[in-house]
Order: sequence, then structure tokens, then C-alpha cells
Amino acid sequence: MEETISLKEIFETLKKRIVMIIVITLIAVSAAGVISYNVLTPKYEATTQVLVSQAATGASILSAANPFESDSSYIDTYNVILQSPYILDQVNDAVGMEADPQLTVNQEGESQVVTIRIEDTDPGRAVETANVTAEVFQREIATLLNIDNIHILAPANVSDAEAPVSPNPVLNMAIAFVVGLMASVGLAFLLEFLNNTIRSESDIEKTLGLPVLGAVSIIDDETDTLDEEEINEQPPERRERIGS
Repeated sequence: MEETISLKEIFETLKKRIVMIIVITLIAVSAAGVISYNVLTPKYEATTQVLVSQAATGASILSAANPFESDSSYIDTYNVILQSPYILDQVNDAVGMEADPQLTVNQEGESQVVTIRIEDTDPGRAVETANVTAEVFQREIATLLNIDNIHILAPANVSDAEAPVSPNPVLNMAIAFVVGLMASVGLAFLLEFLNNTIRSESDIEKTLGLPVLGAVSIIDDETDTLDEEEINEQPPERRERIGS
């Protein structure tokens, strides 16, 4: 026999476990807040933009020596060069870093502008690394391809890198709230499913697969000594219990 769960049973289960649901959710949100503010190391982002100009000095040499099919083709090539060890090793030497910086290179839409993003735990070092990367790239492109078509549009500055980009405590706590709520609700239904206690006539029917023919009411010992007049003085619901 297939069992169905009504909305009333769902609400009753949630109501019965509401304290557990609230506690688990609050613990998840609190843990996310503590980890975000006290455990995770803040990271800062610095950006600089460079223009890859095909009309700059040496563009004719670029077309002759490196016949790219379109602007996006040579910009993609520049992106690869930017993230190569050839550039990053020189950046590390200039900045004094032992590991490669967290570098992201993006082309702005279909334009010839390339944005260089650097993430670091030190905002000042992030700004320095972004600017050095752009300068090294501008210098080395002239050496590698014998052209001069890289222009630095917007150098990175410290004021733009003062606010950390990660972690985001509000976002982390919001995610923890949703996860904690879902986990606590799921746990509430799991505990209800594992509870085999028989609490009503319907539970007996579900367990035994047999209909309930009758029920024995609880009778207080004091009702045995009541006469008819005393019974009539009792409240209606009590008279029903005594009569049964």
C-alpha cells in the first residue's frame, strides 16, 4: 500500500522540530561568519588596462611577420604571452615574489583593450605586480615581435585595491543559511521517518494493515465512586469519558 504525506503532516513535522531547525541554521550561519572574518585571509585585487593597437608603430611588421587573421587572434596570442613563464618570471624578479602571481587576463568584449587583474593578500603588492606586469609585457612584446603596439591605458593604484574582493562574508553567510536550513529540514524529516513509535489509530492501520475496530478510553479511578448526580455535574467531555 502506497503511503502519502499530507501538507498537515509536513507542517506538524516542521513544527515539532522547529527548535532543532533554528539551532542548526544559526550554527551554520555563525560558523560561516567566524570563518569568513577570522580564518580566511582577505585578498585584494588590482587591475590595469593595456591597449593593443594594430595601427601603432610596427603594425606593418606585425602583419608581414605574423599574419594573424583578425584582431582577436593576435590579442589571444598576447594573452598567452602575458601568462607565460617568460613574463611571470621577470615580474617575480622585479617584485620579489617567490611564486607566480594570481593573474587573470581578459579581453574587454570585442575591443582591443586587455585588462590585467592581480589578486594578492597585500593591496600594495597587488598594485605593484599589476603595473610591473603591464610594463614588462609592453617591453618584451617589442623584443619578441619587434613591434611597439602596446599602450598602458590605466595603471593600477592603491586606492582602488583597498577593499578586499574575497572572502565575501555576507555571501558566505547567506549560502550557509540556505545550506543549514536545507540540512536541518532534511534531518527533521529523516528523524521523523526513523521514528517507529505508534502514536495514533492511523499508525496502527499503517503498521498492521488492519482496520481499527475500537479503542479503550482511559478511566480515572475516582469515577468509580461517583453517583449519577455527581456524574451529571461534570463537564460534557468528562461525562463522555465516564460513560464510556
